[in-house]
Amino acid sequence: PEISPFYSICLARQIAELLRHSEGDTLLELGAGSGVMALTILQELARLNCLPRRYYILEPSADLRGRQQRLLETAVPELVSRVEWLAALPDEAFTGVIVANEVLDALPVSLFTIDAGVPAELGVTATDDTFGFAARPAGAELAEFAADLGALPDGYRSEVCFAAGGLVNSLAAVLRRGAMLFIDYGLSQRELYTPERASGTLTCHYQHHVHDNPLVLPGIQDITAWVDFTRIAEAALRNDLRVAGYTTQAHFLLAAGITELLAAPATARQQAEWSAQVQKLMLPGQMGEAFKVMCLATEGIEAPSAFAGRDLRFGL
Repeated sequence: PEISPFYSICLARQIAELLRHSEGDTLLELGAGSGVMALTILQELARLNCLPRRYYILEPSADLRGRQQRLLETAVPELVSRVEWLAALPDEAFTGVIVANEVLDALPVSLFTIDAGVPAELGVTATDDTFGFAARPAGAELAEFAADLGALPDGYRSEVCFAAGGLVNSLAAVLRRGAMLFIDYGLSQRELYTPERASGTLTCHYQHHVHDNPLVLPGIQDITAWVDFTRIAEAALRNDLRVAGYTTQAHFLLAAGITELLAAPATARQQAEWSAQVQKLMLPGQMGEAFKVMCLATEGIEAPSAFAGRDLRFGL
């Protein structure tokens, strides 16, 4: 959303399809960041005459909530009355759509390593002036998960997000009818946990600097890990949801009509800027292949049209 408004316009058009198909009146966005995506989605849904009665934004950060409110009140004062900020999931189930853009990668993970063929959990130790990692016996859930991965080499290190299943459980409980859209960087389980990927995917971000040490700058850096979309699919099935669609971001945006947006009349300079934005969103070496889009749906709800291209569900 921060790279190009075309991203949010494409997403809004898919949300509109789902709202119409489910006859839903509610849209829930998890963690709206700067509010830019919410703004563009509201504007596009208004243009499509498909505004939901309620646009929930679940935002635990008071600072971000204030930024989002100021942006929407300034840019779309006529629409802001539809928006309601939440600190927790709504108490009552609704019919509509849930959107989580780069939410799954920020959930807490458990780190593990393989030592003499046995999985061990990595915990944090502290001395007077530094933090470090130390292995301890894996709990039952982690041991079972690691055993299911098959043989991995000694010294192998990775992470698993047990919280993701709990999130899907909670979201399923508030979605009476409709669909969820998850957009994040990740892979299927068989692609994520390979002997060649021996150091995991945990990544830290601080002021545009990327590194792999989560024990420095505690509390003021972002810590993320690639999403295991197989676990998301399994959690969906446990909650009587269907994996209605799973594809790459590039194929999702292409099928959603991003090239048509790029062809709109504009100056040569604007066209060049748009082209650079779309390339970053879609090229394999940028975000096009690393980011995936998954649609989980209740009974009778089909994936929107942007999933009609490359279907990756067979690989889950």
